[in-house]
Parts: sequence; structure tokens; C-alpha cells
Amino acid sequence: MSDLSERLSSIVDRLSNRLIWDLASPTRRVETSRPIVTFTFDDVPDTALTNGAAILEKYDARGTFYIAGALEGVVEPDRTLIDRDGCHDLFARGHEIGCHTFTHDRIRSYGAALGKDIDRNVEYLKQAGVSRRPTNFAFPYNSAWPLARRELARRYVSCRGAGEAINRGDVDRMMVKAVEIRQPEDYASDLTRWIDDVAQDPGWLVFFTHDVADEPTPFGCTPATFDALVRYARESGCEIMTVDAATRALGWTGAAQ
Repeated sequence: MSDLSERLSSIVDRLSNRLIWDLASPTRRVETSRPIVTFTFDDVPDTALTNGAAILEKYDARGTFYIAGALEGVVEPDRTLIDRDGCHDLFARGHEIGCHTFTHDRIRSYGAALGKDIDRNVEYLKQAGVSRRPTNFAFPYNSAWPLARRELARRYVSCRGAGEAINRGDVDRMMVKAVEIRQPEDYASDLTRWIDDVAQDPGWLVFFTHDVADEPTPFGCTPATFDALVRYARESGCEIMTVDAATRALGWTGAAQ
């Protein structure tokens, strides 16, 4: 994709997300006396499994890992994505497996084929030994699309985007907001401020990231920083939950439409 096309695509993504945030309904309530923090991973590089999951388990916590089956075992210059054995390992250790489409394209590109693509991912995860059908979804590239809401609402309890905000009060559960753990490392380390915020005024804080590596990509962080964030959330009195556990605690049951 050319630089111009990429810039135009980014503009469309931002406008689409803004339209949904401004106009979407229905809403659900986030009412909790205890602060909730959720750690999620997109694409799922191998270091999210070897480091990220292990760090969560160190603090008796679990995370949500959004899988796109077509990325299985893909080797990139700065990361390698997990395979189906990795998916099963995460599931067997008590982590939640969510859907990230199968082919990992922007949602608006699928049109009427979105359902078939999601079904491919369901089958992939089933063959990987993930016996629980995913009930939560994350948008590839954090790019939502209004025309896809009906199909996604039919299938999922929640869909996660970005938005850089804590979920409080009325929330569109088809566009749950999240805060990115990314580079530079000083920025990632300073994300404890979001934990302070949710601890003082309880709501649901969702983090998302990708790799957890000694030499992270721009979209991840080091193991030391991730450990510090999880530890800080625990020491601050936050409930660390998967997306599934959080939506259940908040009473978000049934179909999303």
C-alpha cells in the first residue's frame, strides 16, 4: 500500500471510529465498586505467550488473547506469531481466546464475507483444541466499521477497539475502549497513571499490546515494564480479569444487539 493510500485509510479508520463512538447504541452500564483491569494481546506474537502470559500467571491473573488464524506461525523481521499449539497452551492455562478475524484485514474490507471469515477462525481455533467458542472480538488495526455491527453483535458479547479511555458509565459494548501499551518504553512505564485513575474512580480499564520482548516492536513493551504494570494493578487493589470475566461481572449477558 502506498503512503498516500495508507494515510487515506487511516483517515477513514478514524472517522469511522469517531462516528461509532458519537452515535452508536445500545449502551451497557459499567457500574462497579471495585476497579477492574484487563490485559489483552492482539495478533499474539510468541513472546506474548512465553513472557506475557507467564507474567500474568505470576500474579494469579489471566489475560485475553485475540487470535487471527491466518497469522499462524508467521515469521516477521521483529516477531514470530504463535501457532495452534500456542493457542491451545494459552487456553489450557486458563487464558481467554478471543477472535481477531481469520485473515486480519480491516473490517470494512470484508463486506458480506465477514461472517464466513469469522467462521474460518472459529474452525481454526476448534482444530487447535480451543473448546470454548470465542465470545469476544477485537478489531484488526483497531478499525471498526458501522455496517459490520449487526454481524458482530449477533456473535459477540463485546468488541474491543482503542480509544485511550477507561470504560465508565454508559458504554457501547461493541466498541469497548482500551489503552495501548507501546513504545517508547518510558511511555509504557508511565501507564501506571491509568491504573491510579481507575483505582481512584472505579471503572473498567482495558490495556492492549502485542509483543512482550527484551527488544520490543513499536507495538509492545519489555517484560520488565509489563511485569511492573501487572504488579502495580494488583498492589493498587484492582481486580485483574479477562474480558469474559469482566463482562460477566458487569452483567453483560446475552446477544449484543
